[in-house]
Amino acid sequence: MALETTQIQEKLVETFDSAVFDFKQEQDIFSFEASSDKITAIILFLKNDPTLRFHFLTDLCGIHYPDNDEDHQFAVVYHLHNWYENKRIRIKSYLNGANPEIKTISNIFLSSNWMEREAYDFYGINFIGHPQLKRILNMDEMISFPMRKEFPMEDSGRTDKDDRFFGRTVKNC
Repeated sequence: MALETTQIQEKLVETFDSAVFDFKQEQDIFSFEASSDKITAIILFLKNDPTLRFHFLTDLCGIHYPDNDEDHQFAVVYHLHNWYENKRIRIKSYLNGANPEIKTISNIFLSSNWMEREAYDFYGINFIGHPQLKRILNMDEMISFPMRKEFPMEDSGRTDKDDRFFGRTVKNC
C-alpha cells in the first residue's frame, strides 16, 4: 500500500502532538513545521518507523528572516526522502534570532555533518552536540556570517564600477 501524506501526518501528530504543525502539500513535497526542541526525536522517528522509512537526508540548510519576530529569525530546513515509496518531505524548524541553536542530527544521519557545518559557517546556527562544528568554507578568523541579511548588498564606496553598465542611471542635479 502506498504511503499517503495523511498517514504521515496522523503518525506524527499521534506521536508528537503540538510539536508538529502547519502541514501542507507544496507541489510534490509534503511540508510541515516542527518545534526545534523536538527535532531530533521527530527525525529519528521518521527514519526508524517501519511504515515511514525516511532513510535518506537529501538536504539541510539554514535561512535568515531578519524581518520576523525574535523567535522566528532563523530556520533550519530538512529534506528527507523515502526511496521505497519515492516520497519526500520538508521539515522547517524556527530558531531564536539572539541565540540560533538546535540539536545536531549528525548522530542520526552522518551526511548532515558537513551540511550543519555549512549552516554554521554562513548563518551562525549552533548545532548542539555536533562532533566538529567549525567553519567549512570561510576562513576560521572570520567573525561574521556572510549569508545573514544584515549587511548591505553592495559597498557604496566602490569606485571600480560604473552604474551605467548595471542598468542604473546616474541623475545629475
